Amino acid sequence: MSEPVRYRRERIDRGIKVRADTVFVLATLRDMTYLFLPRFLPVLALLVLPFFVSGGYWEKVLFYSCMFALLALSWDLMASVGLVSLGQALFFGVGAYISGGLNHYLKMPIYLSIPLATLAGAFFCTLLLVSVLRLRGVYFSMVTLILPLLFAHLIETLDILGGTHGLLSLTPFPSGWLAMYLGIFAVIICLFGFRKLINEDFGLVLKGIKDDDRVVMAGGINIYWYKAQAIFIAGGVGCFAGALMTHYYQFVGRSVFALDYTVLPLASAVLGGPGSFAGATIGTFLLVPLSEVLRALGGLRMALYGAILIAALVILPEGLFHYIERKYHQFERDVRV
Repeated sequence: MSEPVRYRRERIDRGIKVRADTVFVLATLRDMTYLFLPRFLPVLALLVLPFFVSGGYWEKVLFYSCMFALLALSWDLMASVGLVSLGQALFFGVGAYISGGLNHYLKMPIYLSIPLATLAGAFFCTLLLVSVLRLRGVYFSMVTLILPLLFAHLIETLDILGGTHGLLSLTPFPSGWLAMYLGIFAVIICLFGFRKLINEDFGLVLKGIKDDDRVVMAGGINIYWYKAQAIFIAGGVGCFAGALMTHYYQFVGRSVFALDYTVLPLASAVLGGPGSFAGATIGTFLLVPLSEVLRALGGLRMALYGAILIAALVILPEGLFHYIERKYHQFERDVRV
């Protein structure tokens, strides 16, 4: 008489991970599917989504979400080196005004104004912030919060760059499809690029500076040079988002320095889970559409929006991405003994 078949419960990822999050052994197609599915599906969803929202109101929401995702990713990169920024609006506004000014005054086409605004804006923002890199904690955050407000008031008071009226009739994108996919590809490249960067030697130094900068300095490493590089990269991403938004709406004004471009990326990164980059992206694509859905509630919109955000942070203090990742790696299957 044959013995009954017995089974035991086993985690699906057992035998896949060897010694680190980036080293795997893929023995079967099932292992490959388990590993690549959570990376492939979100990218596929982003690439397909424009076909369902093209030409309507939700096309603008999708584009808007991509811009905020870029700002959230830039915030997360700065946070990885211990620089808690409250001034993502600085990057966004500088990139928007440089691109808009080049197009409005010099009649420069968008395929030149956007790249130049990205590089020039990143360089300008880095020069502004490099002088305050020695400030720690809340003091650095206060400087980054004040700078975009300062630029907005300077433009209004000195009546420069269009003053309170802004710069109008800027060159638009040839099509909404091009704008959407530029934003989508920028988000995908920054997301996977930053995740790759933070696991390289450069990223390990950034993490070390965040954990204990004095120990890193004792090792003979110029931490301020690494911080400046992180600001330049984050600033370039934020300036690129501002330049894209400018030509999408064919307008740039003082509103590009508004606190919305600081608060919402910060909230998105915190909600999704800071330090992962994927969390910042997930948080953005949840919060931005949610804010639009609640717009019909009028005055109650911000109250309900804030209540949902607070509840999410209380229930999941680790962030949505870390929670989903942890649960995904806890999936089990029956294995024959």
